[in-house]
Amino acid sequence: MTGGPTFSLNGERRPWTEVTVSVLLSDAGVDAARGGVAVARNGEVVPRPRWDQTAVQPDDRIEIVHIVRGG
Repeated sequence: MTGGPTFSLNGERRPWTEVTVSVLLSDAGVDAARGGVAVARNGEVVPRPRWDQTAVQPDDRIEIVHIVRGG
């Protein structure tokens, strides 16, 4: 990927745009309202109440994890 800042989403480099974690989840098609979703930014969990205030920065590493229940 050339030019401009980037960030990593689940290990894939993407062009950076100024968004919050909530917007990023929506853009990625994640239905966070259903629950079972966790987000880490640079190795630290972002609490759900802070998703609207947490901005994705250039060079961030964002991991979205879906929790699956089963037995």
